[in-house]
Amino acid sequence: MTYRITRFDGDEDDITSQDFDNYDDAYNLLEEVYSDMCCSDADYEDRPYYEIIQVDN
Repeated sequence: MTYRITRFDGDEDDITSQDFDNYDDAYNLLEEVYSDMCCSDADYEDRPYYEIIQVDN
C-alpha cells in the first residue's frame, strides 16, 4: 500500500510529489510542516490544506 499527500486546491509542490510506504510517515511530514504554527496566531489562509490518500498500486 502506498500513501500520497494531496493539496485541496489541486496544485503540486514538494510535499505532494512524494510517496510514502505507510500513513504514519506521511502524517509525520505534515506534522513537521505545521508544527511551527500556533492555533491562536495562525493565518490558515496563507497555507494550503493537505490530505493523505491511499493509492492503489
